[in-house]
Amino acid sequence: MSRFHSTARSFGYAFTGIKTAFKQEPNFQAHILIAVLVISAGVFSGLSTSDWLLLLYAIFFVLILELFNTSIEAIVNLVSPDIHPKAKIAKDVAAAAVLLAAIQAIIIGAVIFTGKVVLLLQQL
Repeated sequence: MSRFHSTARSFGYAFTGIKTAFKQEPNFQAHILIAVLVISAGVFSGLSTSDWLLLLYAIFFVLILELFNTSIEAIVNLVSPDIHPKAKIAKDVAAAAVLLAAIQAIIIGAVIFTGKVVLLLQQL
């Protein structure tokens, strides 16, 4: 198999993973919806390049961690279908990582958009 076909196949697997997460994980769907809304707000707010970089970093960090969380949950469920304290720890810690990333994203979004909202309200 050529290097191109191998790379193309890898991208196919990656996109299948994103599609699977979107279809099966309500939290991933919620994160995507919020990302679309925030990006739309950014387009209409005229963000600076540095604001865009921070905002996109925050969005993608949450999405990446949600994908890792989904993977960890699937592996734990496969290895330990019964309730087990160590399985619970793995799932809880993975979920905590997503929560912390989401809190970070909210803070970054608040810092970026608060000034813009204040200016908008002052103009009314």
